[in-house]
Amino acid sequence: MLAIGAGPANLALAAAIEESGVPGLAENTLLLEQHPDIKWQRNLLLPWARSQVSFLKDLVTLRNPRSRFSFLNFLHTTGRLDEFVNLSTFNPYRWELSEYMQWVANSLEQVGVRYGARGERIDPWRGDDGSIRGWVVTLAGGDTVRSRDLVVGIGRDPRVPEVFGELPADRVIHSTQYCTRVAQLDADKPLRAVVIGGAQSAAEMFMALHHDLPKCEPTIVLRSIGFQNYQTSKFVNELFFPSFVDEFYDCAPEVRAQILDEVHLTNYAGLAPPFLDETYSMLYQQKMLGKPRSTVRSMTEVVRARVEHDEVVLDVRDRKSGKVEPLHCDVVLLGTGYEPRMPKLVRDLVARTGVEDVAVSRRYRVDLGESAWGALYLQGVNEETHGIADSLISVLAHRSGDIVGDLLDRRAVEVAGA
Repeated sequence: MLAIGAGPANLALAAAIEESGVPGLAENTLLLEQHPDIKWQRNLLLPWARSQVSFLKDLVTLRNPRSRFSFLNFLHTTGRLDEFVNLSTFNPYRWELSEYMQWVANSLEQVGVRYGARGERIDPWRGDDGSIRGWVVTLAGGDTVRSRDLVVGIGRDPRVPEVFGELPADRVIHSTQYCTRVAQLDADKPLRAVVIGGAQSAAEMFMALHHDLPKCEPTIVLRSIGFQNYQTSKFVNELFFPSFVDEFYDCAPEVRAQILDEVHLTNYAGLAPPFLDETYSMLYQQKMLGKPRSTVRSMTEVVRARVEHDEVVLDVRDRKSGKVEPLHCDVVLLGTGYEPRMPKLVRDLVARTGVEDVAVSRRYRVDLGESAWGALYLQGVNEETHGIADSLISVLAHRSGDIVGDLLDRRAVEVAGA
């Protein structure tokens, strides 16, 4: 089996495959990772940023509490368990979860991980009768890897709104590029930076700019009336239980859409409550101490973006008055999230299979017709059918068990029919 992407989704799957104990399965599984190492949310590994998810929702614990791949075993093995317990928190720092994921990859004994392997194209490998027998992945550089079963866990493509399409690439930084790109800017210059967006990633970039560009006076532009909390009640959080996936999947499509709309603020367009308080406190101190540095422009939207006389000009509209005025800056940072549609790599692949609509089973397998021998599984892009938790860590452990179970059931049927 071949898995594209060595992020948390496919690492959780690799752990489940090793723990399955099925002869030959783990030894014949390979993860492809485009980078030279594994980092979770690589360009937002800010030293103070925390995960909003409990460490108990790691890659394995909810599936197998005794797993050697657990976050607690990582802490124990690396000699930091006492210190973490002393923090009295369920929410690790983001960089610590990132280190945990690299540790899991290093701890795999049978599943392989190939670094520096970027998949650029996937083609179905067909038999003489035209049925799909497997997959051929073409890597950057021209190498190919062939496999019967394929799992794609690469996440969605970054969303860059059309209004910013006229701006040159060196003037736009998406949140997925933040740490790398900001480090390339001149920190000694009083650069004018404007952040777009009102969700967690936008607010994190806004806060980080105060340290990363100490002479910068950042502005953040958001369409909403102001920053909002994530919905975090224990009742709403039950929507992130792995068991809720069954309930959601069995709902009619119109009911699923209604649920997703109603729970939007549990994961999107909001901030974690402690971070929201920190942001407000920073702005409060600036105001009360007479040292204004930061600007929050709420109820505001960008209607045009262009470069004039070596500066970026954003035409912004006040949604309350309708007035449009220019906002001059040097660089624009986009906390605009991800495209809701399937990643381009997946769309191109599906087009080559001849499948018109992507229909994903409860166990995450794409319906390719009864004649298909090779299977295609999608991770992290099935919110419409599997619920809002699908792109999050919360369901990784159980989802991995579902996929492994499907793999084994298919092979058992083949053996029985042989």
